[in-house]
Amino acid sequence: MAHCNTVFHSMLKFIPRHQFAALESRHSTGRKPRNFSRWSQFVHLMFMQLTGRTSLRDGIQSMNSRAKNLYHMGANPVSRSTFADANNKRPASLYETLFEKIYQRCLAISPKHKFKFKNKLYSLDASVIDLSLGAFPWACFRRTKSAVKIHTLLDHSGYLPAFVVMTNGKTHETKVAKSLNLDRGSIVVEDRAYTDYKWFAKLQENGIFFVTRQKTNAVYRVVDRRAVNKKQGVSSDQTIGLIGTKGQQCPSPLRRIGYRDPETKKHYVFLTNNFKLSAKTIADIYKERWQIEIFFRWIKQNLKIKAFIGNSRNAVMTQIYVALIAYLLLCMFKFLSTVPASLQNLIRIIQLNLFRKCTLKELFEPPPPKSQNPIINKQLSFTFG
Repeated sequence: MAHCNTVFHSMLKFIPRHQFAALESRHSTGRKPRNFSRWSQFVHLMFMQLTGRTSLRDGIQSMNSRAKNLYHMGANPVSRSTFADANNKRPASLYETLFEKIYQRCLAISPKHKFKFKNKLYSLDASVIDLSLGAFPWACFRRTKSAVKIHTLLDHSGYLPAFVVMTNGKTHETKVAKSLNLDRGSIVVEDRAYTDYKWFAKLQENGIFFVTRQKTNAVYRVVDRRAVNKKQGVSSDQTIGLIGTKGQQCPSPLRRIGYRDPETKKHYVFLTNNFKLSAKTIADIYKERWQIEIFFRWIKQNLKIKAFIGNSRNAVMTQIYVALIAYLLLCMFKFLSTVPASLQNLIRIIQLNLFRKCTLKELFEPPPPKSQNPIINKQLSFTFG
């Protein structure tokens, strides 16, 4: 059988098969599948992400029509029932671990964050995906609907999701935040939903900095005041001590910064345990937190995570992690924009196809020479803002 390399096949080469095989053996649940391997399952799931297939039947029929291409990618055609059973029963932990591995590869080539300080910068937030109560009873959220909540820690070095946990919609954000294991000296930015003075004290003890907005009902006393440059929008820079029943859970002094946005004229009050950075830098750090909101918006609009091809918790987790793997691969192609021209041609084509929903023909077409495809001569960009 003659082999013709395709865009989809070239993209999958960025995932080393020997690493995938090692993860497969580590997350094995018993006897090795004879016909439909974990790699075949991953290829099918990735195909559905890239082409935006709306149903399980549509995705399986489209893939089976390209059986000869599947053969060269190490995958096999599959029936709809077999694929559904695999998504429901095979642990999603394999794709969770694969997501972590690819994140480390992306991080090695990603650009640094835009600030001058060398501390790692993260944003922490969660986003809710509404589901049908009848189809997803295990994710009960309200009386009439279900939902899953995606808790994400966004690394501002390349805007990569460094940590992702999926829970039902009722799980509070702080419960997941307390399970984070950050490096000493890191800066984590979160909104007021994460206000937990006991957790703030733990971060302080571990040498981790936080930046958040102060709640309007916070009880505190001012210990010290510092001069501010009001031309930069900073209205106050104070050292405070939390008082009251809850405030006693965080005995260390904190820094309270008032800032008025020159564009919107809105006034914000930030709370942090970092006393070294300037007040304006703290305000800019919190403003940068908006990138995680853009991240959630982008994956909901461009990846298949709002309509699911399986109803079990395991099937939903599998689909979400494969979607995030597709996102990381797209970021990797963006970071590799400085590679030699011979490889850059291929990367630009893959970027072009991943940036929008691919058609079946495009995904399984061979990469054309640069001289025959003038559109890839343009510098493609992928931005979050």
